[in-house]
Amino acid sequence: MSEEESGPASEPEPESARVRVRGIYTTALTRLLLEAGHEVVQASEPIRDRFEAEFEDGHHEVTAATTDDRRGVGVHGDADAVGSVTDLLGAVGIDTFVWADPAPPGAVFDARVTETKGSGAVCSLGESEGFLPFREADERIEEGDAVRVQVRDPEPPWSDRRASLGTGVRAGAGLATLVRGRDGVTVDTRDDAAGRELVGMTDFLSVDLPEGWGIEWSHAATKADMDALGAALERAVDRAEAMDDALADADDDPEPLRRLAVPGAGRWVWFGRESRFALDEHRRDVETTMPGHHRTKASCEAASAGVDFVEAMCAPSGEFPFGVVTRQFGPVEGDRVAIGHGKPDGRAFQLGRGEVVEWDADGTLSVERSLSGGGTYDALGTPRESGDTALTKFREGRWWYPTVYRSADGDLKGTYVNVCTPVECFPDEARYVDLHVDVIKHPDGTVERVDDDELDAAVEAGNVGEDLAEKARSVASSLENALSK
Repeated sequence: MSEEESGPASEPEPESARVRVRGIYTTALTRLLLEAGHEVVQASEPIRDRFEAEFEDGHHEVTAATTDDRRGVGVHGDADAVGSVTDLLGAVGIDTFVWADPAPPGAVFDARVTETKGSGAVCSLGESEGFLPFREADERIEEGDAVRVQVRDPEPPWSDRRASLGTGVRAGAGLATLVRGRDGVTVDTRDDAAGRELVGMTDFLSVDLPEGWGIEWSHAATKADMDALGAALERAVDRAEAMDDALADADDDPEPLRRLAVPGAGRWVWFGRESRFALDEHRRDVETTMPGHHRTKASCEAASAGVDFVEAMCAPSGEFPFGVVTRQFGPVEGDRVAIGHGKPDGRAFQLGRGEVVEWDADGTLSVERSLSGGGTYDALGTPRESGDTALTKFREGRWWYPTVYRSADGDLKGTYVNVCTPVECFPDEARYVDLHVDVIKHPDGTVERVDDDELDAAVEAGNVGEDLAEKARSVASSLENALSK
């Protein structure tokens, strides 16, 4: 049969990955992963109760863990598995962003110390920075020194914290980690009896360790069977041998800046407001889920606990007015909030803090800031003077927000409208990702659309998808027409 008769060749199915999931998105992500044919392992008891599926306690190839700030998840592990999982998560919603991690866990760098602080040293890794506690170093460290380090705990690009570094070399593989320069077997568990049993069982595993490496089992390994332990140890041995090969080609003296070994891969997934509501739908297919479940859980610890209480009370419907969230957890009139300005390349910073001078139950906040003098306002060209004020109006879920600038005497200096992913108004911060294109209105009433070229460049760089870019352009066109009337 010819190709024309048989039709075009279909795309190969992505290989199944073994994934360990943790954090506030676990139920929704577990459903997504299972539906896509992946395996979820080491599942928590609530997950085992919610799904009619068998969950193994064996090794995992990739971890999907909620970031400390709850804005998204870090996906780390074997390169192919990381790619397959993040391709799936990246399609959750139009305002989902995915960025590669230049310093995933286990990566070894020759770094340069750029600054010393009270408890450690800031180290340049090339594309990113890390923090090396002094307790991890055998010798005194000074600014300008070269040091060989390994990434312990990574940080997302939007975080103001640095990746945690160490000087010892470890080869992690989920249940088992090999530690260079250590002898024997240890178990990271508080269950002493289970730990002693696992140490004894290790002797029965027919896996040869590379010379100069010791074994450290995780707590989850105490629940795994012999096949899973053997598979995990074999994976750890493969990584340790690859690490030995990579470091054998390097001199003993560090030569910054260079990356010597990368045993795995990592990506960071940022969920915007629409993505969080899309995840609600996946969770709702499994468990009682109130509107705005993930949006509220991402707010603060108190709100997260409140969600659990509400869903227990409202089961099985999960019906609950989302407006109650803004009234209960703010921000409301009189509070001070920051403006969390995210960028499509993964960076994030604050534009300053202001007072909520007006609040409405529909999720609208008016935030006023007092400004210092110097320079001009972007694109507007009007001078920025001491005593000027900026009044910014945010509405939960809106794809844009306006800022009106006035002088100390109340004279209008212009209006700047940012186009962005749907705004989320958390208790201490209004948050979004800026989409570059903006619309401004000069004091004389002239309306101008700016920075389309920056949006085009972001699309070309792969930081903004075509659908999201079209949405931004459409919003900008509507704003331009409305302001011109």
